[in-house]
Parts: sequence; C-alpha cells; structure tokens
Amino acid sequence: MPIEVNQDLKNMGGGEEAKTGEESTTPFDLNDFTIIKEGEAEILMHTKNEVFYNKTQVNNRDMSIAVLRTFISKRKEEHEALLAKRIKKVLKVSEDHDSGSEPPSDSPKPNGKSNGECEEIPENEPCDNCEEPKKLPEVKGQGELKPPRVLEALSATGLRALRYALEVDGIGQVVALDNDKASVGACRRNIKFNGSIAMSKVESNLADARVYMLTHPKEFDMVDLDPYGSPSVFLDSAVQSIADGGMLMCTATDMAVLCGGNGEVCYSKYGSYPLKAKYCHEVALRVLLACIESHANRYKRYIVPVLSVQMDFYVRVFVRIYTSAGAMKNTPLKLSYVYQCTGCDSFHLQPLGRTVSKNTSVRYLPGFGPVVPQECSDCGKKYNMGGPIWSAPIHDQDWVASILADVKSMKARYPAFDRISAVLTTISEELPDVPLFVSLHNLCATLKCTSPSAVVFRSAVINAGYRISGTHVNPLGLKSDAPMDVIWDIMRCWVKKYPVKAQPPEHSGSVILAKEPVLQANFARAVASLSKAQAKKVARFLPNPERHWGPKLRAGRTITSKHASLLGPETVDEILNNNEEQGEEPEAKQ
Repeated sequence: MPIEVNQDLKNMGGGEEAKTGEESTTPFDLNDFTIIKEGEAEILMHTKNEVFYNKTQVNNRDMSIAVLRTFISKRKEEHEALLAKRIKKVLKVSEDHDSGSEPPSDSPKPNGKSNGECEEIPENEPCDNCEEPKKLPEVKGQGELKPPRVLEALSATGLRALRYALEVDGIGQVVALDNDKASVGACRRNIKFNGSIAMSKVESNLADARVYMLTHPKEFDMVDLDPYGSPSVFLDSAVQSIADGGMLMCTATDMAVLCGGNGEVCYSKYGSYPLKAKYCHEVALRVLLACIESHANRYKRYIVPVLSVQMDFYVRVFVRIYTSAGAMKNTPLKLSYVYQCTGCDSFHLQPLGRTVSKNTSVRYLPGFGPVVPQECSDCGKKYNMGGPIWSAPIHDQDWVASILADVKSMKARYPAFDRISAVLTTISEELPDVPLFVSLHNLCATLKCTSPSAVVFRSAVINAGYRISGTHVNPLGLKSDAPMDVIWDIMRCWVKKYPVKAQPPEHSGSVILAKEPVLQANFARAVASLSKAQAKKVARFLPNPERHWGPKLRAGRTITSKHASLLGPETVDEILNNNEEQGEEPEAKQ
C-alpha cells in the first residue's frame, strides 16, 4: 500500500539508518513497508517477516496500558499518603517537644498582658508576643514523585513502547530492548516515524535483556516481559531490576507446557507440575505466579498480584514487587499442592505451610497433611498430584474496579475496548479467595445425566449457604467455596429429579450415585444466581474478531504452505505468489 512518511524520514536520502549500537548505513526502500496504526502509534512494517508483529496482541497491549494508567494513579496516591503520614508524625514530635518547654498557660506575661494579647505597636516593628505562622516541617524523602521509568525488555517493532509513551499520561522514560539487530533498527525507525514526543521519551538499545536488567538493579518502576514462548529465563533478572513497589507485567505463551501437555518441561521451567483438567488455564496463571514469587524470594522480595488474565492463547499477570524479609516468610501460606481425582472432578488443595500464634509471636510450621486419603472419597479412584501453585488471590478487586472504570471512561482510546472490558467485567465478579473451579458439564458427564442450567445449579449452591461465581477463564466454569461433597450431593439430588440409565457398577458415576445425599438441595431460584453483568446482559465472552486470530510465525522464518493454519490460506497464497513474481526461492529453515 502507498505510505506517507514524516519529514525526518524524507530527509534521510532514501533510507533511514537502522542503528544497532553504532550508526549503520543500511538504506531501505519505503515501498517495502506498510503502515500499521494501533491506538495513537504508527509503525512501519516490512512486507517480509523480518521483525515479529502480531495483531492479536492488541488485547494484551490495551490491557497493559489500562493497568499502567491505574498504576501511575495509585502510585501517586500512595506517595501522597506516605508524605501526609510522615508530616503528621513530625508535627506530633514537634508539638510534644514544644509543650515540654513552654511555661504554663495561666502564668502572667512580662508586659502584664494575658496570653494571646499583645500591645499596640507601631507598624514595621516586630511584636514579641505575636506568633509567626508555622511552617510545615521538612520531611526526609519529601521530594516530588518522579515519573515512572518503564522497561520493555523484548521490544521487536517497539509498538508497545511507543503506545506507552504516546498514550499514558505522566509516564517517564521508556527503554525498549532487543538483542536482534533488525528489531532494534525497526524500533528506532518507528520511534522517529512517530515524531518528537516518541523521540524524547523512548530509547531503543541493542542488548540482552537479562544482562541489562541485572546491571540496572531497582531502576525501573515497571518492567514488561512479553516473550515469544516462556518468560522463565528472564524472571530472575526482572525481579531485581524493579524498584520497591514497582510492577512486573509478564506474559507466557507456552500454554501447552503450562496446561499439562508436557508436565516435566513445565517443572524444569517453572518449578511446578501442572495437571490436565478443565481448570488448566487457571493452573497456568497460578504456576506462573508461584514461579515469580520463587525468584523474588531469593532476594528477600515478594509479589502482590493485582490482575491475572488468561486471554486468547496466553496468560498475562500483573504483580507488584516489594522488599521485606519478614513478609517473605508468608510465602508458604500462599502456595498449595493440588490433588485431582482421576475418576471424577473432585480436587483438593494441600497448603505448604501454616502459622501458629501465641501472644504476640507467630511461628511458621509445615502444613498438615495429607488432606485426602489414598483413594477418592467420592468415586474410589486414585489421585494425581500437581503443584505447587499460587493459591492466594490472583486479583486485587479494588484495582480491577479502578482499571475497569478507567477503560470505560476512555473507551475511544482502546482499540480492543469490547474484549478487555468484557474480560475485566467477568474478573470483577469472580470470587477472589477461591482457587480453581468446577465445570458443570464435566460433573454431568461423570454422572451421565442431563445438565441443569447454570442458574439452577448456582441457586442450589447459594441456597445451601455457600458462595458461587463464574470465572473469566471458562464460560462453563463455576467457582465456589462449597466442598466437593456438597457439590456431589447437589448433583445426586438433581439425578433423583431426572433419573439416568444404569451404568456399570465400577463406573465413577455409579459409585457416586450409590451414596445417599446428606444435603437435600433446594433448586428454587435464588436472587443472586445471576451476576450483575448477566442480569444486565453485558457481553462477557466474545468471539474472535476474525479468522486465524492467534499465535503467529516467529520472526525470520520463511513462510510456506504449512503455515496456512496460522496465517490463513489466502494470506499464505498471496505471499507465495509475490515471492514467485520477485523470483525469490524459499530459504532453508535455520
């Protein structure tokens, strides 16, 4: 497509210099590029697959911008609150000191006037008895809050860094890194293409992200990791480069590994063993959080998750990093092993640690166990064991509400508004303190029965005195603090109303139904059986906006006919035809 370039590029004599640490003189042909606009940023994208770009990640970038805006706002509020607390403390000390040195209030003054009165004196002469207005004491660290510094560790085209600089108010310097010369050249070209604001705020460096972060400890208020695959090799250096109270944004796209497809690989990368179940995508989030916490603990630091999202083909977590050797001791209380029955949907969590309080002292002890017998108490089958996973809350609901309000107030500035607002709405209604979830359809598949509607099942749980909510990970998933024996009792009562055909006695469903329910379920419609979003018919799970909306080919790979499932057959055919017209032959895979 024909493109227009700004004056800086036009004046470069036919080609911009793609700098790679030093000035390079490699020219480029403007006809080889197309303009891609996202938000307020525009990038020049080469027609060949030289630098990685995925349109699908607009959801990821929009969500990151929304979180970053809220982070800047919260950071300012926290700074002001800290200053006010320090000033109040200093004033109290000052008042205590003054009250100890002042004479009694009823003692007569040397000039015979009572306290608070003064003689009439000529103008421009000082009054000995009049008090001068008090000045606020200077507090250590009272300086103005500096704009946050942001590091995008794996920048590729630099689109994310440019959007941060152009769209987020109050942001400071944005450092974009890449260890690929073509990517750094493209990033610097795009920085100039976006004008003076981008040039003043964004800098691009050719460097290994791990080395750069290790050599810049606690220098960045926000670090963004969005690698092609697993982020595990970057986590150790990332948690060291973040300032106290700063934020780490981390994406993992190796979902086959995190969801239990290759458990041994997941253990080698993340230190946890995943389980294959309907909740596997939430396990992926919790495995990643546990891994980040493990790396942070090595430096007397710990994490506080504010938002954890599973979207499209990846998971994305937003965590704040703090330093405290004392608070770090609570880590075993936030981690658990998972026991998953092989015959039914029953699962149980085994906490790693516990505390015992005596007077003002707290002792940290190993967790009690095992929480399950050798065989499942519901169906009699064995358990698989996975973990450890993060079993503490994965969202901060105050943050989620703030982020959602910000997104709705700036709807026009988010290209993926519909998708991220739907995800945030669903997250805002999740039970924050309930790890994992059950699938209503899986429960019914185990019993070979017809499925009750979600409203009927939720009503039964609520009428039994427990809480229940949906989950953003799975439209059919239900989070509840009801134990598994209560869940199965509700299903037994349902089968009594709607009988099923007899199954072999060794079948898991037959074993479950052979027991009489202890709880008599009440399926009457409960008021809270529908969430606010459901009652208002707010869209929560949206279809993909176009076909082949997913992961894309790694940069530098030659596009062939086998990539039709990723890019679409029409796109692949067009690229192959263009290559044939230009006389290019497919290169061998590196």
